[in-house]
Amino acid sequence: MATVRRTSVEFNYQLVVTRVYEEGEEALLEEEDETDDERVFLISSELQFHSSTFDGQPTFIWRDTEGDEDDHYEFVATGCDEPTRVFFESSVLQALYERTYQKSSDKAKTADLKKLMYIPPAATPGSRPGASPTNTRSTAATRDVADQLANTHISSPPPPSSSPPPPAMSSSQPVETPIAPAGTCVISLDAELLHFDYEADAFRSEGEDFDAQIILADRGNFEYFIVVKDEGSPWLAHELTSQLNCKWSKKYTSFRWNYPSHTEFGLSAWCLRFKTDEAYEEFKDMVGRCLWENNNGVSWQSAKKEDTQYAEQAYNDQDVEMADAYPESEDEEEAVEDVLGGDESDEGPSNLREEDSEEDSDSEEAKKFYEGQEVNTGLASGYRGDRTFVMRGQRIGVFRHNDEGGVEHAGTINKITTPKGKAFAPSKFMLHQRDSAMVLTNPKDPHSLYKMDLEAGKVVEEWRVHEDIPVSQIAPDSKFAPTEPGQTLVGTSHNAVFRIDPRLSGNKLVDSEWKQYVTKAAFSAVTTTEGGHLAVASERGDIRLFDTIGKNAKTALPAMGDPIIGIDVTASGRYIVATCKTHLYVIDTLISDGKFSGKIGFERSFPANARPVPKRLQLKPEHVLYMRSEVSFTPARFNIGPDLEENSIVTSSGNYVIAWDFKKIKQGVLDKYEIKQYDDKVVQDEFRFANDKDIVVALENNVLMVNKKKLKKPTRASLATPARVTRSSRGGPAQ
Repeated sequence: MATVRRTSVEFNYQLVVTRVYEEGEEALLEEEDETDDERVFLISSELQFHSSTFDGQPTFIWRDTEGDEDDHYEFVATGCDEPTRVFFESSVLQALYERTYQKSSDKAKTADLKKLMYIPPAATPGSRPGASPTNTRSTAATRDVADQLANTHISSPPPPSSSPPPPAMSSSQPVETPIAPAGTCVISLDAELLHFDYEADAFRSEGEDFDAQIILADRGNFEYFIVVKDEGSPWLAHELTSQLNCKWSKKYTSFRWNYPSHTEFGLSAWCLRFKTDEAYEEFKDMVGRCLWENNNGVSWQSAKKEDTQYAEQAYNDQDVEMADAYPESEDEEEAVEDVLGGDESDEGPSNLREEDSEEDSDSEEAKKFYEGQEVNTGLASGYRGDRTFVMRGQRIGVFRHNDEGGVEHAGTINKITTPKGKAFAPSKFMLHQRDSAMVLTNPKDPHSLYKMDLEAGKVVEEWRVHEDIPVSQIAPDSKFAPTEPGQTLVGTSHNAVFRIDPRLSGNKLVDSEWKQYVTKAAFSAVTTTEGGHLAVASERGDIRLFDTIGKNAKTALPAMGDPIIGIDVTASGRYIVATCKTHLYVIDTLISDGKFSGKIGFERSFPANARPVPKRLQLKPEHVLYMRSEVSFTPARFNIGPDLEENSIVTSSGNYVIAWDFKKIKQGVLDKYEIKQYDDKVVQDEFRFANDKDIVVALENNVLMVNKKKLKKPTRASLATPARVTRSSRGGPAQ
């Protein structure tokens, strides 16, 4: 059976050929050492995919990219009719279109798809490179497809398995002819090119005399490409965007990044190593400028000087390497642990599959919570410390923290409705008034908030905030306000910050406490300190720090260009963590110089030349390769509690829970993170309230708790094998 399957990397698809067993055949094969039930090929121009015939049956032919130049595969579609053949080949062409142009094929024109069709050369007598001598109709068959392309679309195939088996891959040679864009070369330097070899678990050199260039494409919109040439011929051409997960090392004068590839991982990892410190710095500065222009849509020369200086400082502060910062004794200790296969705990080697405790039976109510097509979309860990609430469509699951360090299903609030009986699925939710209530947003009515009585299990009030101002984000009045019976809370729209008081008659927006901006601020996240100060982030990547609502921000940090999807702050307001899709920013708000030295940026403005430079946290490209999907962080959170020092930052990406050691970050060590993989996508994770050890994790179809010690150093072994968890109404601790 042949299918087209979407990968976890956007605009990339796989051609999947699966063996279908006849009755009784599979049982016989179980006795063999190995089987090869599925072959996967990334759809790219390198495949030279086209159709033909063999003994009167339609066939599909493509190159074996890991074999010799003339090696081909041929799939004989026995019994396949002509419309099905055309539809399948059309699907492959549309997948190729999306990979080539990095955009949806929904609006692709027939002429665009025709350009991508591979027309095989005429077969010579006696030769059949993967095709029948009767393939004289191959060219015609391929062209016939174009006539029906306008009326066909790629179906939405199921997502790939969350944990595919480690593939065999060849990783050194370029797999398709790079197309260098027409444009202007803005920098050209000599460098060594390296490519990460999965099987060797190391970067392998392709050669020391490559020409590393950055090209500004002629089509405009600040589109830049990294182009590496060997003796004038392009070796690779990668579009320069934030999705590359760029990583710098001053120690090794190197630049590493990820890029979609032909491999079964869907990603590759590359490295340029420059011959001098000066060349390294020059290339790094240029990459930073190009990314800034690409993200902001503004030329570097026309931007405010203080904004570009800030961006330059932030980008130049990325190259802290773990090896440089660890004391020698810790390195030696970890090296010994690696040799011995782990520490002396009872957890077992990190590369073994770990299973959660299985219970005898699930309650019927717990089973019903997971029924249907919905998935978990978020969680709120209770401030009382023994409850977690999980949103799933129009239902809320209530989970109790048990004595074994796990969670168990305690009940379900079914069919969330407005006081007038209209059902809705909340897009945002927040615990309120000592966990006795929950505030909900309704995407169908953004001008109102809804109060749910958690004891009664139903929405009891609708709060009309304002007729002209929608509510996009909500936050408590202060970091620990939900532990008190207070009524008010904070809200933002796309360009306003305001306080909400449900005790007011009519509109609940407090007229004396709101601040609106004329320009499109595009606010995307808000958080509060213990003292009630506010940090508000935007889709543009800027951050505003407010002392009180209704006044101008005390501090405005310029936009870096990447949208901020989440923001959190320590209780004191000293540190902020802002989440972008591929990286986190940690910002120290302490003013260290000038008249207001010792104050924080929420209370006083920074001197113009001394604004805090964010520390950038990201995953190493080689680790991302093992994870088999592009980085897409969920909003990062500190551990919090009234008498608890923040010492960790937790987030997730795909199937992975990821935690940084905050103490190390404050010391300048940005690469100290640990990871744990699951067999389902992580929707949200956060520490239990007033606890710095237990992380509550909501997967799409499970809820569990994991001790921070269970997270491991990222290695090939720890990233390759997911933890298997068994959903239960009475769950033990996650392993």
